[in-house]
Amino acid sequence: MLGRFRRKQGASTHTGVQEQDIGVSNSVEQQGEKHVHMPGFNHNGHKVTRGIKGDGDSGRGGIHPWHFIRICFRSTSHVSMIVNVLWPFVPAAIAIHFARSDLHLWNFILNYIAMVPTANLVGFAGQELARKLPKVFGILLETFLGGVVEIVLFMVLLHNDVDNDLVPVIRAAILGSILANLLLCLGFCFFAGGLLREEQEFDEVISEVGHGLLLMAGFGLLIPTAFYASLRGSIDDVLLESKTLNISRITSVILLIAFFIYVYFQMRTHHGLYDSVLEKDEERDRDRHKDLKKAKLTLTECVFALVLALTCVSLHAVFLVEEIDYIVTERGVSDAFMGLILVPLVEKAAEHLTAVDEAWDNQMNFALAHILGATVQTALFNSSLVVIVGWGLDKAMDLNFEVFNIVILIMSIIVVGNFLRDQKSNYLEGSLCIFIYILIAIASWYYPNPAAGTSNTAEGAGREAGG
Repeated sequence: MLGRFRRKQGASTHTGVQEQDIGVSNSVEQQGEKHVHMPGFNHNGHKVTRGIKGDGDSGRGGIHPWHFIRICFRSTSHVSMIVNVLWPFVPAAIAIHFARSDLHLWNFILNYIAMVPTANLVGFAGQELARKLPKVFGILLETFLGGVVEIVLFMVLLHNDVDNDLVPVIRAAILGSILANLLLCLGFCFFAGGLLREEQEFDEVISEVGHGLLLMAGFGLLIPTAFYASLRGSIDDVLLESKTLNISRITSVILLIAFFIYVYFQMRTHHGLYDSVLEKDEERDRDRHKDLKKAKLTLTECVFALVLALTCVSLHAVFLVEEIDYIVTERGVSDAFMGLILVPLVEKAAEHLTAVDEAWDNQMNFALAHILGATVQTALFNSSLVVIVGWGLDKAMDLNFEVFNIVILIMSIIVVGNFLRDQKSNYLEGSLCIFIYILIAIASWYYPNPAAGTSNTAEGAGREAGG
């Protein structure tokens, strides 16, 4: 601009200055171009790959077997690393299934234990992948991948269902997964974080939105149960069951829409609020300098780890579900305890370890985002998905829960809402959440399998009372 202006003056004496100015302008433009294309480097001095966040770049490419095994074994925390010691149970569980399928109890135990390290790898690979992406999208992806283990279990249970014998277990597992997150995992997060500091604070953006969605989900899950319980004995049972099934399917569609609106809210319209909150949380991380220096998986290694872990998880889920009927009928374990306690504990192990580790590092917003995000996914997405898939398979999978189970769920949502209201947590609140979960586990252990046609169990469904 300066060169063109001086040319308009027509002053020949300024020719040298003009050329000098043009040269400076070109130099600045060249520097700007160099700045735009200059590769970035992260804290470890690694060149950042285009499209990858600096904190998640490994500085490598492809798959390096030794680095892959070493990084996966170290995992995210000491507890996760200890869990990886259980990997020898994975081949043992697969081998005993094919070699000695008649050993039902051992098949159940070994596959149950083997689910823990494989689910842990799903969580770790998801976390490594999330670090390479924008914060909000990364959290959502990590939470979804953690829920994939649950989806696989639900789908296997639904596929193996004959005459609705596994439907009560699926229903109980849906609520049990929500309770494990809300009470057990949140309780351990409050407790672990409260051991090192008097109180921990978290932002209302995370807690209020999550709790509001849980109240809505709880109300949605309650409607089919309340409808069936209110009209049972007043109209024909077959007609009532048909109407309850239709209500469950419509409710599932609405809950699924609510889930996608929630995802859009987080990723598109209000992602700035979440970004700022999570960035402040990163600054409070007491181990952030150590985490930044840790070796990381490449993008290819993340994908390979997820494929490997999900394959193992799917195998163990199939083998585990095949033994549930034996455990319930021959060993006297009730559907309520199997669904509310045993299944959710193994499927949520990885998510719980991640969230507790974040709370220990004073990252309560991250921990709450994982806990409430996973709970909302189960309540709105996973529960709806299993009903809709059952609809497609022409199976009577509905949301008609046992009254005992749904009452516990609603009360748990209310209790947790009161703890989140002041946006502060301590080890006392964590202890209370854990104690409530233990009480529910004890009650579900003694809860018998209702006979067909009693309670909220449809005629022809369920197992004989006992256990």
